[in-house]
Amino acid sequence: MARLIFSMLAIALILLPDFSLILLGLLLRRRFAYPAEFWGHLERLVYYLMFPALLFRAVSRTELDIAPALDMFIAGFGFSLVGIALGVLGRWLLKPDGRVFASCVQTGFRFNTYIGLAVVDRLSGHAGIASFAVLIGVMVPWVNAVSVWFLARQGGASVWRELAKNPLIVATLSGFIVSLFGLPLPGEVNHVLDLLAAAALPLGLLSVGAGLRAEGLRASLPLVNYFTFVKLVALPAAAWGLALLLGLKGLYFQSVLVLAALPTASSAYILAVRMGGDGRTVATIITVNVFVAMVTLPLWLGLAL
Repeated sequence: MARLIFSMLAIALILLPDFSLILLGLLLRRRFAYPAEFWGHLERLVYYLMFPALLFRAVSRTELDIAPALDMFIAGFGFSLVGIALGVLGRWLLKPDGRVFASCVQTGFRFNTYIGLAVVDRLSGHAGIASFAVLIGVMVPWVNAVSVWFLARQGGASVWRELAKNPLIVATLSGFIVSLFGLPLPGEVNHVLDLLAAAALPLGLLSVGAGLRAEGLRASLPLVNYFTFVKLVALPAAAWGLALLLGLKGLYFQSVLVLAALPTASSAYILAVRMGGDGRTVATIITVNVFVAMVTLPLWLGLAL
């Protein structure tokens, strides 16, 4: 027990700067006179430009040796399927409105990649980022596609059109193509990508904090509790079991567990609002996820790493 507590505290200290940026974003929104439009524009800037640049840069510069990472991909798809199944089960148990369900179900299996990249950078540096980038390069298109499908199905939009416009999917697939065919990029382009990528994580974490809201907590408490449990308890447990079953070790094991234990994606709110969903409840789930993950993420990493 003492060893577990020590490990949790050590990991919590490692992650403290990143969670501090999230809390700083919350403080800046609540205590300083930045208009709400400022944070909305910042979040969209990160989502549509800086974060895609970070993903493209990470994936395009990673040598894609798929065979050794195959079990890591299987574990990633496996625990995400658990999240999808439990999300659908939540509709049967809690019986939310169809629009509310389509908006909230994505919070059960999506992940906050801003926080994830910051975590693996703290834990394992460049090697950890490279392994994690390969995993998210496969998982981001998959979970975004499923999320878009739920919302498009409810709202009558074209799933393929929404997927083709999703900046995270476009950036990830473009990075895979560049890496697969060894396409060279001009030095000036690489430098611009480096600058955008360097700004993505700190601004992304600040925007996560600025987006924290809990106005709808009381009205949506059963949904919030259910999807928080799915994302921060059920998914990491499933990922841990699958990783052990598949014999994952080292950075592959770390990448799978970190990805599963992350709070849900802040971009889930953007997607829900843009596709006519229930942004208020999604924002509340995101907020509770972030604060609960400040405890559960060090706990899972302390138990397993």
